[in-house]
Amino acid sequence: MDDATLSLIVLGATVALFVWNRLSVGAVAVLCSLALLVTGLVDAGTVVAGFGDPIIIFIACLFILAGGLESSGVTAWAGRAIVARAGTGRGRLTIAVMALAAVLTAFVTPNGSAAALLPVAVLAARRSDRSPSSLLMPLAFAASAGGLLMLSGSPVNVIVSDALADATGQGFGFFEFGLVGVPLVLVTIGVVLLLGPRLLPIRDAHELPADLSDHVTAMLEHYRLDEGFTRVRVRATSPLVGAAPDEVPVPEGVLVVGVQHADGVPGHVGEDVRADDVVVVSGTSSQVARLVSGSDVEVVATPLTHETREALLSREAGIAEVVVAPRSDLIGQRVFPGQVRSGLTVLAVRRLGKDRGPQTTIAAEGDLLLLHGPWPQVEQLERDDDVLVVNDPAAVRRQNAPLGPAAWRALAIMVVTVALLATGVTIPAIAGLVGAVGMVLLGVVTPQQAYRSVSWQALVLIGGLIPLSAAISSSGAADLIAGRLVDLVAGGGPHLLLAALFALTLVLGQVVSNTATVLVVTPIALSAAADAGVAPAPVLMLVAVAGAASFLTPIATPANMIVMGPGGYRFGDYWKLGIAVTVAWFAVAIALIPVLWSP
Repeated sequence: MDDATLSLIVLGATVALFVWNRLSVGAVAVLCSLALLVTGLVDAGTVVAGFGDPIIIFIACLFILAGGLESSGVTAWAGRAIVARAGTGRGRLTIAVMALAAVLTAFVTPNGSAAALLPVAVLAARRSDRSPSSLLMPLAFAASAGGLLMLSGSPVNVIVSDALADATGQGFGFFEFGLVGVPLVLVTIGVVLLLGPRLLPIRDAHELPADLSDHVTAMLEHYRLDEGFTRVRVRATSPLVGAAPDEVPVPEGVLVVGVQHADGVPGHVGEDVRADDVVVVSGTSSQVARLVSGSDVEVVATPLTHETREALLSREAGIAEVVVAPRSDLIGQRVFPGQVRSGLTVLAVRRLGKDRGPQTTIAAEGDLLLLHGPWPQVEQLERDDDVLVVNDPAAVRRQNAPLGPAAWRALAIMVVTVALLATGVTIPAIAGLVGAVGMVLLGVVTPQQAYRSVSWQALVLIGGLIPLSAAISSSGAADLIAGRLVDLVAGGGPHLLLAALFALTLVLGQVVSNTATVLVVTPIALSAAADAGVAPAPVLMLVAVAGAASFLTPIATPANMIVMGPGGYRFGDYWKLGIAVTVAWFAVAIALIPVLWSP
């Protein structure tokens, strides 16, 4: 059996495993590489070389850049701003959501854009009294279209640009994809506006993301924060020194909630107040003022109430509702409003649905605590085994907090990265590394957040399939398929060849990820172009467009899967609107690409 046939058998088995969908795509890609090694189609160096390819470095950096924009609140802020200005009309709202998804995708890839804007689209649908299913599929489709606006929009763009550079010495320009990408975005929006009402299903969603856009109001309604509390530090000359917590001399109307020693330990009943202790009191501002003026104490924290809601959730600080976990070390400890624990202030305590008020409580399993403090400490609660966080603090922050310094640093880093990519002063991998390292060094994301933002499955998928792409090319399989393809369209000219390649890429891309599809089809397309006497640039741009046309099934791209549950979609819902969008894309691609890139 010759190498060409053997490589096609490996390709067929790989596609079958993707369609079978019982193994992770990363595992299938690695098995594919190992099969190529065992059959002798590639050597061991080629198998592992895919994971060190500059494409892998660049794509990993794109994930970190996207994570920086998302974690700093830029994406959620942009979504809220657009939706607020679009109103609740179907047409304007659809255009706003789809346009934002397309533009955002140019910087953060389709999957990142769909994930970041999902809660925004759901919120917009709720506020306009519409089903989320009317917006979420258009969101995913627009995200796919937006991937063709710039080089950084999708891994597919990087792959075809790299292939063009190998073939001709010059890849596609950073903004060159937009020549066809902008018309495709406009066509996608137009098709959805025209045919969406008839082709989009109206479904009841089962997995809607939480709407935390008015989290502060919800917490204020649930917890009684009317008067709040004041924390005062006792000076050494204060008459409060030496008094028992339940006998602290305070003006009429002032209630002592609790005492906390300088080391953070709560004061016990009968234990005298010491110098530098913090006494937590409640009362009106005038009553507390009398205490401060007559007791030689220093105010260290003012009340947080309905009237100071802006301070409850800001750029620097936020709130979190937590439950005392079973077997928590908190059980049996003294907690009270105004107490500071691990940098977080207890605002209120509830037990069995009732507010405990301004008093000390012996914590028990299931107690609810409302905590306030700097965002890093608030987000750290998710890793605290003593409590269970009710709402994801990071999601609360993204949906509510205004833009802060981290957001502007993230935007500045993106500008620098895009400038490096657009000017071509260095290779994309180096430009991506500059941006990714900048996000970490300037504190937009922590190293741990940077690692978590990378889709390692996607990198394993691409790295594992790069050897397959090389084997198809080197074994002669690409020439074999390309020859059959050229024979099939003989005499039809470049347009017919482009149409055949579009069909091949489209069909394969509905059951295999678009990244894997483009890796497989690229060498075939280049060989077919050479046989037909067609320049590689229009052929590769056509492959990028067809690879991005992932509209017919939910498994065609992760963006489609991301919206499936929240939209309540079924497997067969995608092809109805998807066919209309695909036909429009085909018409635009076949009409524009030969004009913009001479065959």
